[in-house]
Amino acid sequence: MTMPTQAPIGLLLARTAKTASRAFDAALQQGGGSLPTWLVLMALMRGGHRTQAELAATVGIQGPTLTHHLNGMERDGLLTRTRLPENRRVHAVAPTEQGRALFHRLRQCAVAHDARLRAGIPPEHLEIFRAVLDRMAANVAAASSEETRHD
Repeated sequence: MTMPTQAPIGLLLARTAKTASRAFDAALQQGGGSLPTWLVLMALMRGGHRTQAELAATVGIQGPTLTHHLNGMERDGLLTRTRLPENRRVHAVAPTEQGRALFHRLRQCAVAHDARLRAGIPPEHLEIFRAVLDRMAANVAAASSEETRHD
């Protein structure tokens, strides 16, 4: 078996994703936030959900993890949670003015980070890159589905 002359694409992708993720976290911290805070505020500003469970699905995290983040964000005055009158066990979540202001600050950080990532890359290359990432995601999903069928 011969040794590869180049690092596998998956390893390069994982390393690059980790580096970009750390840089994004640092950019959000400079704006006074964090990735979970950004994701929650972005989902709240976009709307389309009524409950904490719907928000968890939108953000892509488990309910207990979301609750932990919401507790801190509520304590920091970034959002409110109110019980729905028709089901007192369900909370509606909404951003406060302070939460909206933080969202706009973090959005500026996210846009600046995205510009740094795109620097020197022609738009047509970015479109190809998006297509490649989509294809890789589909390949992983197909392999995962195939493994599930054989279990």
